[in-house]
Amino acid sequence: MPNLSLTLACGPYAHTEALASDKVRLEGIDLTFIPLESPPEIFTRMLANEAFDACEMSLSHYFRHRPGGAFPFVALPVFPLRKFRHSFIVVNTRSGVRVPQDLHGKRIGVMEYSQTAAVWIRGILQDEYGVAPDSIRWYTGGVNRPGHPQVLQQKPESGVSIEYIGDTGTLDQMLARGDLDAIIGARLPRSLGREPHVQRLFSDYRRVEQEYFRKTRIFPIMHTVVMREALYRQKPWIAESLYKGFNEARRLAWEAMHDDGNTRLMLPWLAHDVEELETLCGGDPWWYGVEANRHVLETLAGYLHRERFVQAPIDVDRLFVPIVSVSE
Repeated sequence: MPNLSLTLACGPYAHTEALASDKVRLEGIDLTFIPLESPPEIFTRMLANEAFDACEMSLSHYFRHRPGGAFPFVALPVFPLRKFRHSFIVVNTRSGVRVPQDLHGKRIGVMEYSQTAAVWIRGILQDEYGVAPDSIRWYTGGVNRPGHPQVLQQKPESGVSIEYIGDTGTLDQMLARGDLDAIIGARLPRSLGREPHVQRLFSDYRRVEQEYFRKTRIFPIMHTVVMREALYRQKPWIAESLYKGFNEARRLAWEAMHDDGNTRLMLPWLAHDVEELETLCGGDPWWYGVEANRHVLETLAGYLHRERFVQAPIDVDRLFVPIVSVSE
């Protein structure tokens, strides 16, 4: 019996390279790996016309839309993108913002109010520093280029002030001019490093993010992997093949990071960084599976409910396909 042909769109990460290169072969599947640098492009093409059989997907978008049932995709407990986000809070120092509490009452730009990175940052600001989202005036739009796909935008029912800046200007221009006091989200403004008054809120962000992890054990998840639900219902075994393949690709990438005879990345102190990460996280930090990530998943789900993106609490166990694994 011939293998099933399957398309998968995903970012070209180190931990997916073995899938893209066919070094890891999926059981029963001939995979066409489509490497796309832009996550919003992947999401928009999948949401608009189901362009792929499976793809990387915003975890916030999935959590907001899947519980209602009118969402034709199911998720695997695979998380190709995780990032600490304290370093993605950028301020105009002329606005008098020195510490997180100074953001009360300020004007903050964000590409999408509902994007996963922004949900995490607002949750962290509220939990760790007492800065509630409804104390801020929010502005959405392109960070470094005008406009952004509106299919990805969603406002909560909390009544928070959100204004779209239109398709001609950028949030970066507004921050540099002083029309915004800060920008948060998944993209850094170009004026950072170019304009002396545009700086990160946390200059020592590496230390702050590590302290946050030690305190919470949260390495924030940004994206999951989804597949077309109709395909899953027809051939549920595909989910296990994909899951096993992602795990093996991740294992190979983590193993390669320890190869001291090969400069895997153009980082001269890579070995030190890997050792530091292992000490902090207790090994490979790119955990897959629901149980290994329950605390992180439930924290994001709680933020979405608190901000009234969803009306009922999210049961994370119902949002991921079951994965059967057998160890011998």
